[in-house]
Amino acid sequence: MNEQVRRLQEELHRAHYVVEEGLATVLYLAQRLARPLLLEGPAGVGKTALAKAVATVRSVSLVRLQCYEGLDASQALYDWDYPKQLLTARTAFAEGVVNQAALYSEPFLIERPLLRALRERPAPVLLIDEVDRADEEFEALLLEFLSEFQITIPEMGTFRAEEPPIVILTSNRTRDLSDALRRRCLYVWIDYPSPEQEAAIISLHVPQIASELARQIARGMRRLRKLSLLKPPGLAESLDFAQALHELGAQELDEEGVRLTLGCLLKTEEDLNFVRERGLDVLWNA
Repeated sequence: MNEQVRRLQEELHRAHYVVEEGLATVLYLAQRLARPLLLEGPAGVGKTALAKAVATVRSVSLVRLQCYEGLDASQALYDWDYPKQLLTARTAFAEGVVNQAALYSEPFLIERPLLRALRERPAPVLLIDEVDRADEEFEALLLEFLSEFQITIPEMGTFRAEEPPIVILTSNRTRDLSDALRRRCLYVWIDYPSPEQEAAIISLHVPQIASELARQIARGMRRLRKLSLLKPPGLAESLDFAQALHELGAQELDEEGVRLTLGCLLKTEEDLNFVRERGLDVLWNA
């Protein structure tokens, strides 16, 4: 293994993120090549958490743009503080002094995530979360931003990143992303961890938990995710479940412990009823 990749793995582990060699290598290359990294996979596998861990490792801030349907430039790039502009304009008019250009200057500029990521020093980690939820029009805007790492504000000029941010995009694959965006990025598919990896993650985040219980939980998660659930539990639910069992003093999975903490894992009535009807021992019986 490359020494720098191994060191990155160790640093991420200290930031409470367990990463295997393949992902660590792509992450290292994305930083060295100054290319965006597209992480795709099911919800709850740790894509967003990886961006947070990278920011921690680099000791920089995390700038997050949460994508949603209808997201446009005014929410992603920049906007103007219109109430403040109006109040200033009224005051200036009353005093007989009107300077329209001054109304479109730094004191009235509202930084949105993309502009903030360009201007902040040191360069932050820019997380563009759930990009698949945004419209194709926003995706086109994003391509322009990622190609030059610059934003032009007609009233103020062009802002260009002296040092480009580390860009991580995530997608739950609710829709297909364009080929142009995919070509712009390095790509990793992140799936649910193996039981061994998940047990290690549980032990890292809940260090007081019994090691056998951590392994039982990891195996139980694998069985639950194979069921036809509306919302399969992700790593966050797995960790909540482990923490809850530890707080109750559990040493192993049993029916009472699972019954009392099932709401940590399943977040819809349909899934709760499905697992209860199937039998709670599905978590520990193959």
